[in-house]
Amino acid sequence: MDNPSKQGPYKQRRLLLFTNKLGYQTRSFEQAAQKHDTELIYVTDRCHQLEDPWGDRAIAVHFESAQSAAVDVVAALNGKSVDGVLALGDAPSVAAAYTARELGISYNHPAAVEACRSKLRMREVFHQAGLKTPWFRVINLEPLPEPALLGISYPCVLKPLSLSASRGVIRANNRDEFVSAAQRIRKLLESPEIRATREANLDQILVEGYIPGKEVAVEGLLTDGVLKVLAIFDKPDPLEGPYFEETIYVTPSKFTESQQLAIQKCAQESVRAIGLTRGPVHAEFRIRHEEGESEVWPLEIAARPIGGLCARALRFVENENQAIENENANEQASIGLEELLLLHSLNLPVSTWTRERMASGVMMIPVPSSGILESVQGGETARETSGITELLITARLRDYIEAWPEGASYLGFLFAAAETPREVEQTLRAAHAKLRFTMTPRLLVEHPTRRASGRSAR
Repeated sequence: MDNPSKQGPYKQRRLLLFTNKLGYQTRSFEQAAQKHDTELIYVTDRCHQLEDPWGDRAIAVHFESAQSAAVDVVAALNGKSVDGVLALGDAPSVAAAYTARELGISYNHPAAVEACRSKLRMREVFHQAGLKTPWFRVINLEPLPEPALLGISYPCVLKPLSLSASRGVIRANNRDEFVSAAQRIRKLLESPEIRATREANLDQILVEGYIPGKEVAVEGLLTDGVLKVLAIFDKPDPLEGPYFEETIYVTPSKFTESQQLAIQKCAQESVRAIGLTRGPVHAEFRIRHEEGESEVWPLEIAARPIGGLCARALRFVENENQAIENENANEQASIGLEELLLLHSLNLPVSTWTRERMASGVMMIPVPSSGILESVQGGETARETSGITELLITARLRDYIEAWPEGASYLGFLFAAAETPREVEQTLRAAHAKLRFTMTPRLLVEHPTRRASGRSAR
């Protein structure tokens, strides 16, 4: 396979990569960058007073001050040319948008990305665009609201305005559950960890009508406002509450062709309504059956790729027409999502790449209960399960790990591949059944330990 970055006159490219932290996914980007003679310039939110502690020469900024971060990045570049911008994570995506505007690089408008960061603004945009939207309203948490005075109907869902990974999202079926959920979310938003993020509106939450139905995730790539759907992930586990911790993603989808076309249409309409035009998109939808027909309800749109390690569930090959021309067509090479995004960010051709035909999936290993992780057993047996391609335990022993809705970190990730989506799902469940996690409660008098390092998918 020819190296796309080697076509035409040679020029080393530079890519600004905005990310909360360095880890598994950034290493995949480093490998792709080396392959395509590209210099990665990291922009992270670590303390700027530390003198390059990890030796990566990253530009240190504060993502909560996106416009100031853009100014700092431009100053740090000191006139050095940049060919593209890419963001991993919700907060980095806003700083990336402002930086791209400062540098004159084609990217999403900052207002569009900021709309993706607010669940309230997103609901307002979807409603104004005529998309399927539940009733919704924002309420103050102090004093604790009385639902009867707010005209709340049940079931409903309470959500923090800007937290990701379904953190703090709780379903309520009656008044008592509503009050309990509001108290629990208020406590979460008042925690030192959340306060340290300096997120806006931590004294308010969104309340909206519960949407029944199955949930899917869409991974896409925008070019000049046109969305190319890379994959539709089914979520076979019912996400009905009271909490909404995600577990299994499987692709290709088992929905009918007409249903998948409706999902793609809704995805395009949603990103158009928000105003996104460029780069990766991760979106969530509910498929609701009403009077014999399927309705697609947009839940969230994010101007970033699928979170963290879950990207490993996606591999891409050149399409059949291109493969015929390729002298190595019998040994078709594949690339990961990170390499595809790098090429796209650098304005290199990606239109010939499509998701491989093999079904694949990932399980974000759920946290059964909050506690200190004492031991993990059955790892080797799980890895030996036919169809399992990888098992990564990202939580560290002796870490305190919170379960949902307060939690945002998984115990690890299982990956599988097979001929059909059903086989992938069965393989993931079989391997997970072989794992044993020993969790012990944390004593109230004990000093809090470090949080787990495994990050969420959303």
